[in-house]
Amino acid sequence: MTKADLINLISEKANITRVKAETVVNTIFDSMVDALMKNDRIEIRGFGSFVNREYEAYKGRNPRTGEVINVDEKKLPFFKVGKELKEQINASIPDNSDGEA
Repeated sequence: MTKADLINLISEKANITRVKAETVVNTIFDSMVDALMKNDRIEIRGFGSFVNREYEAYKGRNPRTGEVINVDEKKLPFFKVGKELKEQINASIPDNSDGEA
């Protein structure tokens, strides 16, 4: 699903214009980005959580040239799926426990 698909879906389900739906989606995403930039944790019950993970600086290697390079410390957003979403996704997997492949 793309951002445009999400906007269209919200527009249809909420019976609002596409412009209003786009404003809603952009507001949500902008708020999430702002929270992560402030190093806040985002938790959406039943869906999952976003948190920044911090990585120390290290020496890496350029795969093209083989040259050793210094990689600066960094933060990367990390998503952890919620229990309810995980259970819903796994419930949709057909049960193949009868031995057939």
